[in-house]
Formats: sequence, structure tokens, C-alpha cells
Amino acid sequence: MKKADIKNLSAGDIQNKLAEAKADFNKLKLAHAISPIENPIQIKDLRKTIARLETELTLKQQ
Repeated sequence: MKKADIKNLSAGDIQNKLAEAKADFNKLKLAHAISPIENPIQIKDLRKTIARLETELTLKQQ
């Protein structure tokens, strides 16, 4: 997700997206540990998306 997309979400929506992204991240990490996935860059991108979501959620809660 882009930063501009995240800024337009409400705090509740961000929490939902964050939970979904963390679940996807855990699935990708497990799949990659078992056998290498085709595009390991997905793991990096998902990790950055999680960080963006957490940052925006912190800003909205203040």
C-alpha cells in the first residue's frame, strides 16, 4: 500500500489492514522457510507495509 492510501483510512480500517498484513507476512515467512518462494521481495515489501500501517496508526491515536 502507498502512504497516501494509508492516510485516507480510519484508525479501525488501519487496524484491520494491519492484522491482515501480519497474517500474510507470517504465511509468507513460513512458506519461504519450507521452500523458497518465487519472489522473496514480497516479504520485504510486506514488512515495509506493516511498518507504514503501524506508524500511521500511532499518529492517528495521538
